Amino acid sequence: MQKALTEFIGTFFLVLTVGCSVLGAGPGIIPPLAIGSALMVMIYAGGHVSGAHYNPAVTLGVLVRGRCTVADLVSYWIAQVVAAVVAAMVVLYFRTDTATPVLVRPAAAALAEFLFTFALVYVILNVATAKATSGNSYFGLAIGFTVLAGAFSVGSVSGGAFNPAVAVGAMILHLLPWSNLPLYVVSEFAGGVAAALAFRIINPNDR
Repeated sequence: MQKALTEFIGTFFLVLTVGCSVLGAGPGIIPPLAIGSALMVMIYAGGHVSGAHYNPAVTLGVLVRGRCTVADLVSYWIAQVVAAVVAAMVVLYFRTDTATPVLVRPAAAALAEFLFTFALVYVILNVATAKATSGNSYFGLAIGFTVLAGAFSVGSVSGGAFNPAVAVGAMILHLLPWSNLPLYVVSEFAGGVAAALAFRIINPNDR
């Protein structure tokens, strides 16, 4: 219960920040900075309890890496998706703006989401689960800056979700079209699994 609640809180504030900053500031430098910062502080706040995944693709990657149980995966996924829905509802209560969905080219968006979800999960596994980096104090900063870099790099290509829960929240807020949900979920989960497999190949003795 403590782990699931921690995942709910962290994912809630991540999606809340996505919605409020994107609808409030529009395209530009502010949303990526706000989103990366929110993720960073929530990771520092909850990492010692749940591992601070706040992202179903991260949880899947951690499972493939061998640092998560199937029971945790199910409870985390439920908490993450419910948190995203609740956060989106709060954003809709705060704001009356009507968002215009990001128009994406499906193949380009899928590749962008795959690549930066891979990068995100790869960084997480190396800074937050590897034996060689155990006990470091920079893990939250590294993870937050990965999302920041991704948002700056391909935000205009795919919307920069890199997270199925964030994608669901963005679709509730009309920032992304619902018709593209399978594209985001499949590419993000594929990125998470690929990152976990890459970690295992590169670190065969870290089990």
